[in-house]
Amino acid sequence: MSGRRPGWFRLALAAWHTRLSRGTDPERALRHVTAPADRIPFSHKLAYGLGGFVNNTLAAAIGGMLIILNLGFGMNPALVGLASAIPRVTDALTDPLMGFISDGTRSRWGRRRPYIFIGALFSGVSFALLWLLPVGKSELWYFWYFTIGSTVFYVGYTIFATPWVALGYELTPDYHERTRLMGVQNFIAQLAYIVSPWFLWIMTNPTWFATPAEGARGLAIAVGVVACAVGIIPAIVLRERLLPATARPAASPVEDAAPVGWSAVRRQARTFFHGFAVTLRTRPFRRLCLATFLVFNGFIMISSFQSYVVIYYVFGGDQELGARYTGYAGTLGAISTFGVIAFITWLATRIGKQRAFFVSTGLSMVGYALKWVCYDPARPWLVLVPAPLLAFGLGGLFTLMGAMMADVVDTDELETQRRREGMFGSIFWWVVKVGMAVALAAGGLILNATGFDVALGGAQSAQTLSLLRLADVWIPFLASGLAIWIMWDYPLTEARAYEVRTELERRRATVA
Repeated sequence: MSGRRPGWFRLALAAWHTRLSRGTDPERALRHVTAPADRIPFSHKLAYGLGGFVNNTLAAAIGGMLIILNLGFGMNPALVGLASAIPRVTDALTDPLMGFISDGTRSRWGRRRPYIFIGALFSGVSFALLWLLPVGKSELWYFWYFTIGSTVFYVGYTIFATPWVALGYELTPDYHERTRLMGVQNFIAQLAYIVSPWFLWIMTNPTWFATPAEGARGLAIAVGVVACAVGIIPAIVLRERLLPATARPAASPVEDAAPVGWSAVRRQARTFFHGFAVTLRTRPFRRLCLATFLVFNGFIMISSFQSYVVIYYVFGGDQELGARYTGYAGTLGAISTFGVIAFITWLATRIGKQRAFFVSTGLSMVGYALKWVCYDPARPWLVLVPAPLLAFGLGGLFTLMGAMMADVVDTDELETQRRREGMFGSIFWWVVKVGMAVALAAGGLILNATGFDVALGGAQSAQTLSLLRLADVWIPFLASGLAIWIMWDYPLTEARAYEVRTELERRRATVA
């Protein structure tokens, strides 16, 4: 037979190549090229990403250091969970209020930047003070000190984080440039997780600190300094885009506050609660909130369980060796996340944000399932195997959700003629944080329900270790699967996003 391929084969090969280059979805033919005016300079993407670095550092630190309240100060795990959950409820309530205030602010420095600057300083200082816990106090004393202190910290954290999130939604109007911005932001932000897996090892290292309590104090001061110094950079470097002529903010204290009095207060309150209700009625927004709630808080609920499983199951109660391997796995996961972010950012521009979410969340589920096999006392090095796959969970989630939220804000403007980045961003995180409060409290209760007792050291019962492992694997696995189901028929596609933008620009040009 001749080596020349038959005509039908060459035609089929050409058709297959065309399908691959354009995608199986007819929407691929509508792919747009980002206009130069819509591109964000890399230096500005980097500056925005540094805000994410501070955001992740503070979140990882307060979550990762909680174990010291149990191991260093002897607090009951359920009480630790309650002390960490109560401030998150308060924090979740202040988030929408901060979004409302930010949307309505008028100043020479913009709507977002003044709060980012002040919030970075406030949160950094309050975090350092939070961990100046004296030794020898009662369990109840530690509970109230940490509960009140972390409530104050979260106020500063909200002042910083809510306007910073909202700023990212308005830096570009382009569908794909938003994905690239969030990819760069998440890439920079993940640098925090290179170091944070080692927080337990740092605090318990006898070479550096005499006790875990001293380690917590020293680490908190370092984290606070970083938050103050780096957190102000987005406020200094970035510039806010002008509001379109047809898009009013959710409310403007300057425009709506006169005359000052109870009537003005009631009017502002009505505007706030009306905007809150309208935001929650937005169906694509609700789906993003629920999916994030499940993926993120499924992880948060068992965030400390991995340390307990590694220390007490894999290494038989050896805290130093267990903390070291936890650090190895965490660092490998953090490094893998950089590749995940780059891959998911590229993938989303090829197959769409929704399908990229399915890929990233599905791969993380494989990683969770592998923990049951790989967390093996006979082969402790297998602890590292699931880490790269686990990185797809949060790495893909926070690359895609921010870009998808910006599309939702445009859809809302088309319907309401208001720009409400702050309200959407704050309620998005409000939902996450309410879930986080429940997850932290539930995590402490689940830990108690397993029968774990820190006083037993490596002599935990076989039933306790089995229950710890089951919770560590299957809670986030099932939550992630439910998130995929919720996002299965997400309606805001690329084609629809560009239709919305075209209509918005036509409306703005008409008004202008």
